Amino acid sequence: MSHYFATCPKGMEYLLRDELVALGASDVREALAGAHFSGTLETAYKACLWSRLASRILLPLAEFDAADDDALYRGVQAIDWSQHLAAHATFAVDAGTAMSKLTHSQFIGLRTKDAVVDQFRQRDGSRPGIDTDEPDIRINVRVRRDRATLSLDLAGSPLHRRGWREEQGEAPLKENLAAVMLLRARWPEVYAAGGALMDPMCGSGTLLIEGALMAADVAPGLRREYFGFLGWQQHDIALWRGLLDEAKQRAETGLRALRSVFFGSDADPRMVQTAKRNAQAAGVAGFFTLDRQDVTHVAPPPGVGYGLVITNPPYGERLGDRAEMPKLYRALGDALRDRFSGWRAAVLAGDVELGRAMQLHADKRYVLYNGALETVLLTFDLKQRDEKPREPKPLSAGAQMLKNRLEKNVRHLRKRLLREDIHCWRAYDQDLPEYAAAIDVYGDTNGDDHLHIQEYRAPADVPPDVARLRLREIARVAGEVLGVPRERIALKTRERGKGGSKYGQLDQRNEFIEVEEGGLKFLVNLTDYLDTGLFLDHRLVRAKVRELAEGRCFLNLFAYTATASVHAAAGGALETTSVDLSATYLEWASRNLAQNGFSGASHRLMQFDALEFLQRDRGHYGLIFVDPPTFSNSKRAEDFDVQRDHVKLLEACNERLTRHGVIVFSNNFRRFKLDREALEQHFEIEDWTTPSIPFDFARRADIHGCWLLRRRKADPGINPWDTARIKR
Repeated sequence: MSHYFATCPKGMEYLLRDELVALGASDVREALAGAHFSGTLETAYKACLWSRLASRILLPLAEFDAADDDALYRGVQAIDWSQHLAAHATFAVDAGTAMSKLTHSQFIGLRTKDAVVDQFRQRDGSRPGIDTDEPDIRINVRVRRDRATLSLDLAGSPLHRRGWREEQGEAPLKENLAAVMLLRARWPEVYAAGGALMDPMCGSGTLLIEGALMAADVAPGLRREYFGFLGWQQHDIALWRGLLDEAKQRAETGLRALRSVFFGSDADPRMVQTAKRNAQAAGVAGFFTLDRQDVTHVAPPPGVGYGLVITNPPYGERLGDRAEMPKLYRALGDALRDRFSGWRAAVLAGDVELGRAMQLHADKRYVLYNGALETVLLTFDLKQRDEKPREPKPLSAGAQMLKNRLEKNVRHLRKRLLREDIHCWRAYDQDLPEYAAAIDVYGDTNGDDHLHIQEYRAPADVPPDVARLRLREIARVAGEVLGVPRERIALKTRERGKGGSKYGQLDQRNEFIEVEEGGLKFLVNLTDYLDTGLFLDHRLVRAKVRELAEGRCFLNLFAYTATASVHAAAGGALETTSVDLSATYLEWASRNLAQNGFSGASHRLMQFDALEFLQRDRGHYGLIFVDPPTFSNSKRAEDFDVQRDHVKLLEACNERLTRHGVIVFSNNFRRFKLDREALEQHFEIEDWTTPSIPFDFARRADIHGCWLLRRRKADPGINPWDTARIKR
């Protein structure tokens, strides 16, 4: 048994004591900024590998009087350093002093180094080297009240450096401080109860990553490549490897069982990207949802009813302006009070005054140190409100008619929806002239329904206040009939701008829900854009793509969020190529493919204008899906008009089509006329519009057109020597 000392920032001592006891240490007692404990070498190794709170694990070698530099030198030389350090190895010295005659830590470190080097020189003429970054051993010397304690630093570098952080913000939160916040906020209990973890000002993602690794039982030191004992002469390699193997097995088991309940956001898009890269380096990115969002818009993720909101807002010391901080904390407090009823929350405030700005009653307060800054951790139990719900006003005559029609539609559709296992469908589409809207239902994979209501622009003779009232009535009636609460209803007004619909960004919530179609999973955003990421009227078109894809290379032009590519991959496509001009949609597409296990070189995402890609690409495809917009006037590509340019587009596709290939061509321009005369020179054309309209869109048989184009037998097609592509 040996005696050890684990250091930690002030405020963590009692939790560190409990953690060391759990790791098998004995005689554990807390001290200022650390804890003493006893144990075997295995205990020390476990502390280095598994402690989430400690900064360093020190093995004391000697304690002696050091009133002057000669006494310090003699005390260091009294140790046989050959038992700890090879003559050709490297070492470094960390020194500190307090209330002693030796007042300069740098001088103390230099004299300690001289004593070690001189001992080796006097013995055989050799001397070890100095490496301040990753030495074979690191010596820790502390002189307090003229008495020196000399220790080996078994950690070698601070244990809060877990090995996953690739980038950080300007005021990073240390990992062991994040761990203390999570423990004080009772995150392990929340996770065990099925709760989620959310950080609305996530910065570089430290709290979320630490929370995920904690929930998955991943040793915090598992990704570290360097410890201070690896070059130590008494290092037990077999013992250490055994502990590593056990930790790796526990991590694999824990990560397999980990739930995707980690949500983060930040107003700075650069920090969101940094958090994503750090999560990927830590091996937990697949369990995270990270978005750009201001704290004023933060709300529980769709389908998540309970969890812990935890965050480390700026204090006005190193980030931001102190005068602006109370406003930020007030906005956070309002969001927690108004939207997170029943959740727990924890906020690391710069001081008590900033904490009060949230205007929430904290159940506990803990003083913690973020570096040299004294901070206060506030924890909250956001109780369920006991407010009595208001009695709803009676429906107007028009709203009652809308309700009757919607109930009739739902009764008519429900059995078939259940029979065909359809979760995303259209419930209503301008059935009543006074209520010109489309109501779509998106059932998420948690079993909750969400509504996406698009109100078409009211005629000019309808007063604006009447139009607004009707929109509210649509939302109320739809929520009542379909049993969906208001927070899961997205309202949009589809207006006409110059040249057509306005397809810009409507919001910046970055809230995604996961839905299912044909056994495949897709991410849908109901708020930020005019469209949601999944065109419901194309459900059967995607199924057709899946049916035709087996054994073929698949090209998806104007790919949008690549839902058709996912269907093609699921149908047995040899490879998929998804082309879109928008980086936003391609990132979304990447997530859709990854959600279903399709990634790697076989599933390419290309940021190109479709016609430019067809001109540059030299591949050939057995199946091409072309679903262009009605028009496009992007600054990064030539203007496109589907009526004017579809022949040129499809002839360009023909150049990339294999001899027995198929083009699935669709578009939503309701006045579109296919130029058969021009296209029949190259293609056999099958009008597949009627079979492609889902039953829940039967009232709008013109919502899109769809055609299957196959190369005419007389068409020479691709070069016969291109055998690698012909078979596909």
